[in-house]
Amino acid sequence: MIVTLLVALAGAVVSFLMSIVMWRIGIRYKLYPEIRDRDVHTRPTPRLGGIAMYTGLLTALLIASQLQYFRVVFFEGNERTIWAILIAATLIVVMGVLDDFFDLDWTTKLIGQIIAAGVLAWLGGLALDSLPVGGVTIGSTWSSLALTLIVVVVVMNMMNFIDGLDGLVAGIAIIANGAFFLYSYMALQTTGSTSYFTLGTLLSATMAGVCLGFLPLNWHPARLFMGDAGSLLVGLMFAVASISVSGNMDPEMFQNPAGGYFRSQYAPAFTLLLLPVVIMIVPTLDFGLAVIRRIAAGKSPFSADRKHLHHRLLDMGHTRLHATLIFYAWTAVISVGSLLFLVAMPVVSWSFIGGGLAVCAVATLAPLSHRKRREYAVQAKPVATTTREVAVLDPLDRAGTGPKERSA
Repeated sequence: MIVTLLVALAGAVVSFLMSIVMWRIGIRYKLYPEIRDRDVHTRPTPRLGGIAMYTGLLTALLIASQLQYFRVVFFEGNERTIWAILIAATLIVVMGVLDDFFDLDWTTKLIGQIIAAGVLAWLGGLALDSLPVGGVTIGSTWSSLALTLIVVVVVMNMMNFIDGLDGLVAGIAIIANGAFFLYSYMALQTTGSTSYFTLGTLLSATMAGVCLGFLPLNWHPARLFMGDAGSLLVGLMFAVASISVSGNMDPEMFQNPAGGYFRSQYAPAFTLLLLPVVIMIVPTLDFGLAVIRRIAAGKSPFSADRKHLHHRLLDMGHTRLHATLIFYAWTAVISVGSLLFLVAMPVVSWSFIGGGLAVCAVATLAPLSHRKRREYAVQAKPVATTTREVAVLDPLDRAGTGPKERSA
C-alpha cells in the first residue's frame, strides 16, 4: 500500500504545480470563456485544470512503470491495455479542452466518448466479461463490448453533469476513488491474493492523488476549473478502475475453505460489484434525474439546464460552500458505510449508513424551515412590499428558468 500511496503523492504534487502553471497562463492570456446563464461563479475563471490533472496522471503512471512492484500491471502481457488507457485519456482530454474553448456540439462529444470507450474495450481488451457473483458471464463478445461502452460513457457523463460548484467533482472523486482503493485492497487481503499491485488499485489511488493536488486551486472561491477535460478524465479513470476490478474478478476468490463467503454469503462480491455505483450516489442520482427530466421535456439528454442538484441546493438557501460540503457528506457516508462491511458486523455498517444519511438529510433540508419562517414574516408585510420578496424567497423558482440550450 505504501508504494501505491507514494505514486499517488507524486501525481498530487505534479497536479498541484501544473495547476498553478495553468492558472497563471489562463489569467495572463485571458484563456477563459464568458460566464453562462447557468454558471454559479461570477468572475471569469480559466478551465485548464484538466490539463494539469492529465499531466499528474501521466507522471504517476510513468513513475509506477519504472518500479518493480508494478511490473505485473505494465508488462507481462498488459502493454496493450496500458496503451489503450493512455490513448483514451488523451482523446478525452483533447476533446474536453476543445469543448471548453469552442463549445462543441453534444453529438460530437458523445461520439468522442464512444470512441475513447471503444479504444479501451477493443484495443485494450478492458471489458466487462463477467460479474463477480455466482460465476455469471456476459453472453458474447459483442454484448461485453456494448455493455462496456455504455458503462464508460455513462460514468464520464455522470462526473461531467455534476461539475457545477467549486471543488465538487474533485472532492467527490477523492472520496470515491479513495474508498474504492481501500475496498479493493482489503478485499485482496481477505482473499489471500499474492499481489496487491493491480491496475484498479493503482488508478483509483492515483486519481485520488491527482484530484487532491488540483483541489487547492479549485476550492471556493475557485481560481481554476477542471473543465470538461478534467471531469471526463475523472469519470473515465474511475470507470476503468471499476471495470478492471469488478468486471474481471473470479467469484471463487471470495470463497473460504468451508465453502461459504466471508461475513455473509456473496456480500463482498455484491458490494464490490455495486461499490462504484453506491459511492457515486450523488453523480448517479443527478445524472439519472437530468436524463429523465430532459427526455420528458422532449429535449436531448445532453441539453443544458439549471436544474441540477447543486442548483437546487443553492435555491433552497445553501451557500456554494455548504452545498459542496453536503455532497461530500452524502458521498462519505455511503463510502465509509460500504467499507465497514469488510471490517465490522453488518448491523454496524447499516447503523452507520442509516444514521449518517439521517444527519445528511437534516443538513440538506435545514434551510427550508428557515426560509419558511422568512416567508411568513414577508407575508405579514403590506402587499406593496410582499410580491417582490416572496418571489425571491419561493424555493426553486430560479431553477425553473433555464438558459439557452447547449451541450452539457
